[in-house]
Amino acid sequence: MSRSSDVTSASGARRAPIRRPKAPGPTISPFTRLARVQAVSAAGDGCLALALAVSVFFGLSPTAARPKVLLFLVITFVPFVVVAPLIGPIVDRVAGGRRLVMQIVALLRAASLLLMAFHLDDVLLYPIAFAALVLQKTQGISKSALVPSVVRSEEDLVEANSKLGLIGGVFGFIGAAIAGVVKAVAGVEGALVVGAALFVGAFFMATMLPSEVVAAKRASAQERAELRSAGITLAASAMALLRASVGFCFFLLAFWLRTKEAGRALVGLSIAMVTVGVMIGNAIAPAVRRRVHEEPIFIGALGLTAAAGIGATLFGGVVSGVLLALVVNFAGALARLSFDSIVQRDAPDANQGRAFAQFETKFQLAWVLGGLPAVLFTPPGEVGFAIVGLIALFSAVTYVVGMRSVRAGKAVPETISKRARRTMLAEVERLKARREGTPTGGTSRPLPPPAAPSRAPESPTDPLLRPQSNSSANEDPPVPRW
Repeated sequence: MSRSSDVTSASGARRAPIRRPKAPGPTISPFTRLARVQAVSAAGDGCLALALAVSVFFGLSPTAARPKVLLFLVITFVPFVVVAPLIGPIVDRVAGGRRLVMQIVALLRAASLLLMAFHLDDVLLYPIAFAALVLQKTQGISKSALVPSVVRSEEDLVEANSKLGLIGGVFGFIGAAIAGVVKAVAGVEGALVVGAALFVGAFFMATMLPSEVVAAKRASAQERAELRSAGITLAASAMALLRASVGFCFFLLAFWLRTKEAGRALVGLSIAMVTVGVMIGNAIAPAVRRRVHEEPIFIGALGLTAAAGIGATLFGGVVSGVLLALVVNFAGALARLSFDSIVQRDAPDANQGRAFAQFETKFQLAWVLGGLPAVLFTPPGEVGFAIVGLIALFSAVTYVVGMRSVRAGKAVPETISKRARRTMLAEVERLKARREGTPTGGTSRPLPPPAAPSRAPESPTDPLLRPQSNSSANEDPPVPRW
């Protein structure tokens, strides 16, 4: 007897078969979608890094490469100083704005790699390469703004950033390895074409990102006050100095190691140590944070960088420099995840996406400013190691002193930038006052005319104001009546 899906009623009428709903398929979480975009983009970054290392940096002598890298750093100022402050807030208020930025940037990055493949032997290679690196930074800022919208709760924010950093490091290695194999077969052009294909894949994956608005409203007074609180201000200043030391260390090793025997291999090893340090820091940061508070992690990262810089200065040598790259980037990853947790804790009412995008812009700018001196004038290795250690030591000391002042109820010590700004404004006011004939430190308005002299009262009633006679010097002074 065959089983029929149709059902016959008591009256003999045939009813429609009962259709059971299909079991729902596995849903893809928003974080997984962002992680996929990060993985494919990181693999494309690996292809780009290998192509630039072979065609731009390793293909030139250190003297010829210096102006090219300097031009790259100068051009990198553009998105951080102009584009990010003006366009960033507008993009944050548009539905799907950051997702749209991720899509556009992925397509532009694919186009830039294809253009590089056709201009490896002419002067257009350098502006195209610089544009590709600027787009890379723009994608990183957009990713930082999207992270808070793809986690289930704010408690998962640090762990999410840690996982994304680890994914970026692993797939960056994979992309560089693939590009190396393709280069051996089809040259640098083939590696660039593979990278362009990966960015096209990142574009399609970015279309599945959530379209929530990052920041629907302008920052309120409460949000601005929270983001300028003492803890966040001190941590942001220390983080900026640490990122500046990371940038200085990177370009110091990139140029100093080129002067050594087997310089290209040593530079490649130091770049690998940068990635390994970031990966280790991202891997252990969530576990460390569950056992230790944010401030000790931050102080430990600064102190570790200072100790590594001073130790590398004392021991010297190539091995010390390569190990310094590992430690500095490991500490930078720990400090950044700790900073994210401080912002999350001390600014609960602030828009996390907007805040992290703004801070990431400032930290990237600090990285550029830190790298400029090493490109303009590369000091000897031991001198550069000492500079890295002293910057971190100064940052650690100012952070500890500032936190103690805050806990004691005192005002936050004035930062160097604020002090410089105040000094500059005071100097401008002084010059303006001198030009207009007003006293120094006063306002620029003319002084009022002097008042007419008034006669003193003939006989004041207060004994303290009554003039004393010199005729009787031995007499006791009058006793005032209180």
